[in-house]
Amino acid sequence: MVELKGKVAIVTGGGKGIGATIAKQLAENGVKVVINYNRSSEAAKKVVQSIHECGGEAIAVQADVSVLEEAKKLVEIAMEKYEKLDILVNNAGITRDRTFKKLSEEDWHKVIDINLNSVYNMTAAALPHIMQSEAGRIINISSIIGQAGGFGQTNYAAAKAGMIGFTKSLALELAKTGVTVNAICPGFIETDMLAEVPEQIKEQIKAKIPMRRFGHADEIARGVLFLCRDGEYMTGQQLNMNGGLYM
Repeated sequence: MVELKGKVAIVTGGGKGIGATIAKQLAENGVKVVINYNRSSEAAKKVVQSIHECGGEAIAVQADVSVLEEAKKLVEIAMEKYEKLDILVNNAGITRDRTFKKLSEEDWHKVIDINLNSVYNMTAAALPHIMQSEAGRIINISSIIGQAGGFGQTNYAAAKAGMIGFTKSLALELAKTGVTVNAICPGFIETDMLAEVPEQIKEQIKAKIPMRRFGHADEIARGVLFLCRDGEYMTGQQLNMNGGLYM
């Protein structure tokens, strides 16, 4: 088991939803957290405040991680503040769901840029520092959609599947360094994104899940915690947290 107290993590898209819950759980276990957000300024500040109130350490940093220079600046700020970096959680993501016939070029590129290109940008900027850690961790929040596909989600599925391929390849390259690279593939999780789905459709989805319920953000966060603390011999893997919907 790795001692997490004093470790430093960047969580992209950490102002809301799964990212915010990951940031809080890491902080509860002694990790100093850099919470990245793009537009969710107030939400990110509330996450930082919540962490501080519980005795943890965190800062919020605005950056559009789909832009390489902004990703580099985010890492620079983290290093200036904490002087090291141990954990990178690539969580930033959006959806622009359309059937392929209605999918615009803008919808395609926006989802690929934010969900997949950001993974390259952040990893390229952070890796030199993570390689200096005694327990370097890169954790990519992919999706069941990247494994099984999803109707009206060719852009999202392509991005999330790309994250899985990226994870496996980088894990091979970094295995001898001790830096682990893994993906978590959530199923349908109770978040603001899921809340936008019509109730009738949600019930249809739930009926297909063997466990007959949606997941919770804290369950995904515990998966991140496991990979950080107990995953020293686990790399290149997909941690499937989907209630049995995809096996």
